[in-house]
Amino acid sequence: MTFPTSRPADSAFARAHHDVARGLPYTRVGDLFIDGQWRAASSTDLIEVVDPATGESWGAAPVASTADIDAAVGAARAALPGWRALAPSERANRILRLADALEARADALSLTNTLENGSPVAETSRAAGNGAAILRHFAGYADYLERLDVRPFADGSASESVVRLDPVGVCALIAPWNFPINLVLVKLAPALMAGCTVVIKPAPTTPLSIRFIADAASEAGIPDGVINVVTGGAETGDALVRHPDIDKVAFTGSTPVGRRIAATCGGLLRPVTLELGGKSAAIVLPDTDLAAMSSVLLRSCMRNSGQTCYTASRLLAPSERYDEVVEMVAATVSAARVGDPLDPDTVFGPVASEAQKRIVQNYIRSGLDEGARAIVGGDVPPPFPSGSYVSPTVFVDVTADMRIAREEIFGPVLGITRYDGVDEAVELANDTPFGLGGIVFGDDEDAAFRVARRIDTGSIGINFFASNHSAPFGGRHDSGLGVEYGVEGLNAYLTPQSVHRRRR
Repeated sequence: MTFPTSRPADSAFARAHHDVARGLPYTRVGDLFIDGQWRAASSTDLIEVVDPATGESWGAAPVASTADIDAAVGAARAALPGWRALAPSERANRILRLADALEARADALSLTNTLENGSPVAETSRAAGNGAAILRHFAGYADYLERLDVRPFADGSASESVVRLDPVGVCALIAPWNFPINLVLVKLAPALMAGCTVVIKPAPTTPLSIRFIADAASEAGIPDGVINVVTGGAETGDALVRHPDIDKVAFTGSTPVGRRIAATCGGLLRPVTLELGGKSAAIVLPDTDLAAMSSVLLRSCMRNSGQTCYTASRLLAPSERYDEVVEMVAATVSAARVGDPLDPDTVFGPVASEAQKRIVQNYIRSGLDEGARAIVGGDVPPPFPSGSYVSPTVFVDVTADMRIAREEIFGPVLGITRYDGVDEAVELANDTPFGLGGIVFGDDEDAAFRVARRIDTGSIGINFFASNHSAPFGGRHDSGLGVEYGVEGLNAYLTPQSVHRRRR
């Protein structure tokens, strides 16, 4: 099937992207944000930033050296006593100002993000607003942190314990490339509110959009050294995780990298939060309203060109309605616009890099080799010759033993598997080493809720999926350790102290 497209001639397209990049505040930079200032990196090595839509380099950022990392961690360590000494309500006031300052940078941040990772502006235009909402939510926990928690001894004696919550200390926040702003802020907001100081390391392919957070922090009056930013690749991240003055690590990314970070933190007895990969399932119950399901299908199952950790890339359809489900999915995906990510009507832009394109294409070929049938897309030339575009693909006749049903693809690929009876659907949904997201579609929401409670996953939705800032989000099994969002996410940056005393 073909897709509606929106793209001018290649030369005009490339010129338009070049003009957008030229108008952005950050393109080729050589400095790092350390102790409240942009400082020249001590290394001359640079990471090239490539526009996934055109394949052209348009920016660069420095690779932090060991000395740069030492300086950033040292600045965070020096700023910790003053930041933690502020009353939680005062920290909240600074965080609220940070939210306002970030929103004021929404347009330039969105365009920078899109040119870094290819996410359509329909997605990135929401980044600053959603990030600000995360900051405001965690600022609302001031009363929780300021309350006096006194607990009597269980033996009835004249003794009590005062339980206080202290910041865990200096935190390393390591973010991925798919949502480079919000997946930093879901770590940064609770860390700041808890009284921690941080060193942020973005993904090497998205090192520029993070600068808007640093600039907003300066405008908001966040003290020098509380937020620091270093850029670089895997070696930079590894040095940060292993640094002796880091007290906690928070990481979002792939499961293999998460395992290595967990092993390092385990050896150092260092707390770690890991939000890792997923291979979530969407169960379509027999009574599902397929028209309603169609309206949320792309966001639920192929959001951000499938480059979303919780996306339900396995669709489980009942045998009695299998053909109807297949027809609806094919029509919905085929109607979604593929094209220029700077076009507000684009649904599928390029995947984030040429390397990711090759990974996704290899998975598509493996699906065909193992007997799945592509009814949309498949092993066909991408919609556009330049850039890292992949044809959105829908597979049918997918079985649970296929690689495309078991491994995280992180691209615009959706597989449909047939089931007979709800028990088999639950078994198929749980037949995965992951446990991050999921959806149950059904007209009877009580019945759908009962099915959802049988799925072994950290989060699951009924007829839609979304993150709730006040509810914990985290994975089970190979999908990670710990949670983000909610008071549980705040507690990940706190360490309790019990002070025992006699009552008078």
